[in-house]
Amino acid sequence: MRVVITGFGPFPGAPFNPSAALAKALSRRRRPAFADLDRATHVFATAYASVDRDLPKLLAQKPDLVLMFGVAGRRRDVCVETRAHNAVSVLFPDASGHRPQLGIIACGATAARRGNAPFAALAGATRTAKFPARLSRDAGRYLCNYLYWRALEHAGADNSKRSCNSSTFRRSAASRGAKARRNRSRLLRSSLRPPRRC
Repeated sequence: MRVVITGFGPFPGAPFNPSAALAKALSRRRRPAFADLDRATHVFATAYASVDRDLPKLLAQKPDLVLMFGVAGRRRDVCVETRAHNAVSVLFPDASGHRPQLGIIACGATAARRGNAPFAALAGATRTAKFPARLSRDAGRYLCNYLYWRALEHAGADNSKRSCNSSTFRRSAASRGAKARRNRSRLLRSSLRPPRRC
């Protein structure tokens, strides 16, 4: 099974982004449960252009699972995002200084896209690893939400693929079944450790 784990780099107001360190640490973790996982890590520059450039390349590799991490400074729980909103903030520039001119991602598209993943199970696996965790319906209006929207947009072309965020997962339901669910649960339960800043 091929797994891509992503995080983000620094952005204005956050000179250190723990999501990048978490993604790299999770990719390096050696556990018997991960023996059949081909893991790769990607850290996005916290810029809209970076997502637009790098995400299609990652998805072209046809991973079975994509696990996306981000950070929200005011949150104290690990949030499993259940949907992405067709919205961006026109107030906050990205790390490159770019500020969106419109408050939406895709003109004429739906207001939100819901992921198709076992959200409650993912949150439960995170709690088992001693994290306070909850489901969330709002991934914000910054790059985490933008990446989630674009990933769901891509997954929408193939309804057999599943996506979610904070955690974003994509997989082929037909071919992976129970084994994928076991691996996903082990990945979260065995490997996650709270970052210092989150």
